[in-house]
Amino acid sequence: MIGFPRYAIYYAAGADHALSRFGAGLLGYDAYTGDEVSFPQDALHVAPDWHDITADPRKYGFHGTLKAPMALAPGKTEAEFVAACAIFAGKARQIPVIRPVVDSISGFVAVIPGEPVSELQRLAADCVRDFDSFRTALTAEDRARRKPEKLSERQRDYLDRWGYPYVMEEFRFHMTLTGRLDAERRGPILEMLRAKFAGLKLDTLAIDRIALFRQDDAKARFRIVDEWKLAR
Repeated sequence: MIGFPRYAIYYAAGADHALSRFGAGLLGYDAYTGDEVSFPQDALHVAPDWHDITADPRKYGFHGTLKAPMALAPGKTEAEFVAACAIFAGKARQIPVIRPVVDSISGFVAVIPGEPVSELQRLAADCVRDFDSFRTALTAEDRARRKPEKLSERQRDYLDRWGYPYVMEEFRFHMTLTGRLDAERRGPILEMLRAKFAGLKLDTLAIDRIALFRQDDAKARFRIVDEWKLAR
């Protein structure tokens, strides 16, 4: 059974960044402050049920996953995790820079890289490896919840090794804006979100920080504990 609190290493653009404001408004929730945020009228116009459409991603806050949610391993503490994040961020690395676009991914609408960026794949893989000692082992129930019978052999191997199937070669960076939508609904919503995103004039985005998110219990939303700029 999943334990709590749960923690995750995510990318978040910064409390005052235009992308963070964009995502928080569309999800109706700011993971930096824990506050509710009013939905934009253009979203409600194209989808009056916008609250329901965004219910699932709202729980997590606007983010890009680098290390998936996990309960802490026995003997590990939040203070130790925070210290490990600071050490990780202090290691010099090439900062990934993406061309952000709004597109669909597995039926969701998200901000994704316009093309693959090897430095981003490397950053995510480093997060998976370096923070794995903080992850408690999957229980049989947790593993079954991932529906391993629907995963590829490699994804099942990654689930068993890293506690999450979509890592390493299976990793696809995305900052989710909606729940899963059928193709008919997705079209006009995607068009609206692309037009809204274009207003940000965000031609490039540096994935230049990590944030530690915490979920206190099954009904709680994830909140940002702290964030760290990555050393260059």
